[in-house]
Amino acid sequence: MAGWFELKKANNGQFYFSLKAGNGETILTSEMYVAKSSATSGIASVQKNSGDGARYKTATSSNGKFYFTLRAGNNQVIGNSQMYSTEAACNGGIESSKQNGATQDIRDNS
Repeated sequence: MAGWFELKKANNGQFYFSLKAGNGETILTSEMYVAKSSATSGIASVQKNSGDGARYKTATSSNGKFYFTLRAGNNQVIGNSQMYSTEAACNGGIESSKQNGATQDIRDNS
């Protein structure tokens, strides 16, 4: 099953999106956007950049968990992953993002 984007409106009125894998697990989540159009532009940026391995940066949090960010060509962060217990699981998340990030399936739940 293919992944999809889920566009939502937060309690504070701002918009954000998540990239979901085919099994419904969240792969990455965006920052908050004031305008819905900005959030949809963020989705377009994920669609454009997710297939490029050079756009991913991995890191380790202060509690020893691993995560990744997806960056646009201007080095701005487009989305952040969940926390992973192992580096291998984090790398698996990147692969899932590469596979699912180009999806045109956008589910607007805002």
